[in-house]
Amino acid sequence: MPYLALARKWRPQQFDEVLGQEHISRTLLNAIAKERIGHAYLFAGPRGIGKTTLGRILAKALNCLQGPGPTPRPCDACSSCKDIMAGVSLDVLEIDGASNRGIDAIRELRETVRYAPSSSRFKIYIIDEVHMLTTEAFNALLKTLEEPPPHVKFFFATTDPHKLPPTILSRCQRFDLKKIPLNLLEERLQAILQAEGVSAEEGALKLVAEAADGGMRDAESILDQLLVYCGEKITAAETVNLLGLIPGEVLHEVAGALAGGDAAKVLELLGEVF
Repeated sequence: MPYLALARKWRPQQFDEVLGQEHISRTLLNAIAKERIGHAYLFAGPRGIGKTTLGRILAKALNCLQGPGPTPRPCDACSSCKDIMAGVSLDVLEIDGASNRGIDAIRELRETVRYAPSSSRFKIYIIDEVHMLTTEAFNALLKTLEEPPPHVKFFFATTDPHKLPPTILSRCQRFDLKKIPLNLLEERLQAILQAEGVSAEEGALKLVAEAADGGMRDAESILDQLLVYCGEKITAAETVNLLGLIPGEVLHEVAGALAGGDAAKVLELLGEVF
């Protein structure tokens, strides 16, 4: 079986698995429970924190076949859920805004919007990096976004919401995702290592979490590298080497030299680090 990157293998499949975004998960769960599901959602925030993941989970929740209608907890076992998870659903279309940014791509989208879903309740368009669309493409999308057919939903994801035209923003329910706290990143990384049968020295995962800067995908990518580099046990020293970090004791020496006014020592340490 081909190796699957940790970021793909451990992608959240339920709302309560999305780290650090409880304010958004709660709102979406309530919207489903109260049958107040909007036609356009915008997920904004830094990279690798769950924007597209939330879109996929919401798509599963709306199209899951386990009950008569949308469910707050998709089953992940029906044909609709499996197709969405595998990225092959005919009714959940993921579009990369960076490579499909022109007016022709949006015109094609507008043509397909008119047709009913093939086997699902809703036809869902997930557009990643939507801010990359051209002005002409946004203008072409505007009318469809304002008055979409009842069977159509739009989920947008972007790292730069300020680049979207106000006319687009005003037609979406906007959710701003936050960077994931350090302790939550550490806990998730520890859980992944336990499942993978690998141990980590104290302090190593904290270094990974700090380097990821609040992004789960970055943290998992770094962990992937460490698993290859370190083998069955991840050490703090090897983590420092792989990440190219300056050891803490060197920083303490520099701070001490600065406090003591020892310019020669500071330059010597900087030379060693360089």
